[in-house]
Amino acid sequence: MTSELVRPPLQADERTALIGWLDVQRQIVRGKCEGLSEEDAHRSLIPTSPAVTMAGLVSHLRWAEHLWLEVLFLGGDEKQNPSFDESREDADWYTDGRPLAELLAEYEAQCARSNEITAAASLDDSGRHTGFESGGANLRWMLTHLVEETARHAGHADLVRELLDGKKSYY
Repeated sequence: MTSELVRPPLQADERTALIGWLDVQRQIVRGKCEGLSEEDAHRSLIPTSPAVTMAGLVSHLRWAEHLWLEVLFLGGDEKQNPSFDESREDADWYTDGRPLAELLAEYEAQCARSNEITAAASLDDSGRHTGFESGGANLRWMLTHLVEETARHAGHADLVRELLDGKKSYY
């Protein structure tokens, strides 16, 4: 990766720690994409999980941020999010060949929007989407989940990258 990862301070308050660790995991995902060709970004390496590509991981994480913070927390319209598309399983993973740079830019914008949402709310505020049980979770729970979700997929990105070109790194 080209930039140094900055962990949150060791004596951080809860909000700073949650957003700090989420930002670190987001940066790891972006770093795993550096230098990939379009072909490799869209290459499926796991026969039983064909959508698990670097591009697919980025797409999924973008839509996961949207789902948790714009739909479930703010109460937004789920129809904008392919995660709710019941006609295609795991629709948020499929990129239809869209360029990795475009997917990364959308992910970056979604992460910035997510950070704006969390900055304007209390960690104790509950989600507003009444159509889903998870919508009743507080922002603290949702952010903790996003740290877990992003870190899990950062690990997947690490393995996919190693399988693509042998590149290994702690971050």
